[in-house]
Amino acid sequence: MIQLAADGPQSPLLPVWPEIVIGLICIGVVYLAFHKKLLPAINKALDERREAIEGGMEKAEAVQAEARQTLEEYRAQLDDARRDASRLRQEAQEQGATLIAEMREEGQRQREEIIAAGHAQISAERQQAAEALRQDVGKIAIDLAGRLVGESLEDHARQSRTIDRFLDDLEEKAEAGR
Repeated sequence: MIQLAADGPQSPLLPVWPEIVIGLICIGVVYLAFHKKLLPAINKALDERREAIEGGMEKAEAVQAEARQTLEEYRAQLDDARRDASRLRQEAQEQGATLIAEMREEGQRQREEIIAAGHAQISAERQQAAEALRQDVGKIAIDLAGRLVGESLEDHARQSRTIDRFLDDLEEKAEAGR
């Protein structure tokens, strides 16, 4: 039974049923409005945010993986470049050593050519000097022999034979003295 306010004062501890029913209806309307309109929008916003965060994390992981791969490729290229530089340095040293050896051989060959040319020139000059000396000694010998004999030994053929015979005798004596 419902008591009306006209009956007397009502206890503050006892609920008023019409207010409770109206309160429940209002709560139900608010709940339904919240559940049908507001909750899906909130869930949608949360799902979008979660997807954005997960997508961002996936993108970050992909970028990080790509960065690792790029770093590994860079390190591999750097190692290749170091190996190439080492190989080129070794080849340059070998080529330098070969070039030095070739230059030494060329210098040795040129030195030997110069020495051989010098020996040939000395031999030719010695031969010329011996020939000139032979002629001078022959003229002196003919002049001396002409004075001793008292006649002129100007005949060229006779002169050559006399000079050759005299010089051969001198060479034999020189060789016998050695």
